[in-house]
Amino acid sequence: MVFLFPTLSFIFILLILHFNPITSQTSPLYCIPICSGGTYTSNSVFDSNLQLLLSSLSSNLTSNDDKRFFFNATAGSNSDKVYGLYQCRGDVTSDICKNCVETAITAFKTKKWCPIWKKAILWYDECMLRYSNDSFISVRQEDPTIYMSNPNAIGDANRFNPMMSKLMDGLVTQAVNSSNLFATGNANYSLLENVYGLAQCTQDITGTDCNICLRKALTEIPKCCANKRGGRVLKPSCYIRYETYIFYQSKPIAPVPPTPRIPFPTLTNDTRSKGQKSSSRTTVIIVLLIVIGVVLLLSSIAICLCLRRKNEFKIVKDVNEISSVESLQFNIGTVRAATENFCDANKLGEGGFGAVYKGILSDGREIAVKRLSRNSGLGVEEFKKEVLLVAKLQHQNLVRLLGFCLEGDETLLIYEFLPNTSLDRFIFDPIKRTHLNWERRYNIIGGIARGLLYLHEDSRHRIIHQDLKASNVLLDAEMNPKISDFVMARLFKVDQTQGNTSTRAGMQCSGYMAPEYAMHGQFSVKSDVFSFGVLVLETITGRKNSLYESESDQNLLSYVWRHWDEGTALELIEPSLEDCYSRTEVTRCIHIGLLCVQEDMEMRPTMASVVLMLNSYSVTMPLPSTPAHFVSTIKESYNTTGDDEAYTNSSSHTVSINEVSITELYPR
Repeated sequence: MVFLFPTLSFIFILLILHFNPITSQTSPLYCIPICSGGTYTSNSVFDSNLQLLLSSLSSNLTSNDDKRFFFNATAGSNSDKVYGLYQCRGDVTSDICKNCVETAITAFKTKKWCPIWKKAILWYDECMLRYSNDSFISVRQEDPTIYMSNPNAIGDANRFNPMMSKLMDGLVTQAVNSSNLFATGNANYSLLENVYGLAQCTQDITGTDCNICLRKALTEIPKCCANKRGGRVLKPSCYIRYETYIFYQSKPIAPVPPTPRIPFPTLTNDTRSKGQKSSSRTTVIIVLLIVIGVVLLLSSIAICLCLRRKNEFKIVKDVNEISSVESLQFNIGTVRAATENFCDANKLGEGGFGAVYKGILSDGREIAVKRLSRNSGLGVEEFKKEVLLVAKLQHQNLVRLLGFCLEGDETLLIYEFLPNTSLDRFIFDPIKRTHLNWERRYNIIGGIARGLLYLHEDSRHRIIHQDLKASNVLLDAEMNPKISDFVMARLFKVDQTQGNTSTRAGMQCSGYMAPEYAMHGQFSVKSDVFSFGVLVLETITGRKNSLYESESDQNLLSYVWRHWDEGTALELIEPSLEDCYSRTEVTRCIHIGLLCVQEDMEMRPTMASVVLMLNSYSVTMPLPSTPAHFVSTIKESYNTTGDDEAYTNSSSHTVSINEVSITELYPR
């Protein structure tokens, strides 16, 4: 019997085949150029050598097949010497390889891409071409890295992610041990869907270097493509990709065997005998009955354990488990025991909304408990509803709300505990800042951007943070950033379209406030974008954005703009980084930071645009104008409120260990 797809599924498959063709004799599917290094002039010696190199690469395309898919060459000598190579995807035909490489060569010859740069990489779907004035042949290089992800989320991430990870891990092993450092394969993760993967290294590096490069790329998949139906990590020396549709040409070399699963009856055209089919059905029925019995037994045991531990609780591990408020309810006795009855020794700090304590559960897990000291203004049921909504906001760059407790006068919020405190404890500390190399800082900037994008556009409800600052960015054990305190705007009913001055003074650290927020009480997603821009510039420079600007001490935005305007932007970088950073990435981040702090909020990019600009060097960015200068107006705005206590609290520097803002007074 032939399996019939529903009409919509059939149309979807046709669209996949249209936009992701299995064969291609025309232009490549996408193009990603990266230009860097010094510059050269037309008709110079370097330009002539580059043209010779490109011609040499082109002539090799007519050689024997075993050399056609990869080739490296050099041209010239001394400082004008040019190194280059091309690498085709290991599964494409020789005609497709030739067509792709010729397209790339033509693009460089005609100066379509990187017309004045001495280093360039051009990625297409079926090939990659690269040249440089520095020798890179046979040297593993992992930067720059390009990330691409499928915009569609996977339905069953808990099942998909382990299956995809196992597949890609197996493909890396296969690629490293293959003669052409290439492997493809697939694994089944549901009745009707497979996940397909590809791993490849350039053939100039060793198997050992290939393994290092691909393993590093695997660790970066969660950064770009968490819970997505597809993703790619492209590095100069290696490349990995996975999709839920077949995107490569050849038959998988050696598919990674799928995790054993219970067989289910499927519709098939197999011509097995009736006796065989009947036997299979009988086997399936028996297996299903056994499984159902085991599930019922385990369920009974679990219920008994839950009844015996009625005063304990469950930490929700997945958003799909959050079905009701009851699943988030913590017992006050459990929380008191974990924090040793809110002992001062466990107190991490105190902020505008209450104190935060570290807690250790009976099984050794660490939590952070925020003991709210102010009334949220919400009724009990409305408070629970908001907590349930916020608990379902789960992203790798957001601090997770694990639950709450409402008993008597106690209102507690329970969060995951993050060991490396907050970002401000590192970037503004003369000792700890040395732990943040450029790679970590760039990862932090990108992670914050992705977390904000999720709050603004990808979450179930649009969330405006309203209090983004360095002390509200926490760092996990691997120094990955997680945005905290985004819950406060909802639980304390701060209006998402218009605020008031006293609320702003209590919630915002003034150096991060957008001008329209500070002066008129108006905030939007673009106000968060402004705060993000300040945060980017602080992360790069290691300087705080002071509220007040004096003749002897420019505020950060003025300081950065002066260097940008004078063409000395690289002098802004934090001294501890010395020369160990990517000039292209630093310049790009400063550019993005200045775009985010434009005075006119309409001129600021969205977080979606920011993430795109961070991930793609081919995106054209507008030139920034003078950033916002509104210091004196802010001072006048606060001084006219009559709320001296609120103003004093907001002008103090806040530091956060976990979710809560913790006030510590010292000169700014």
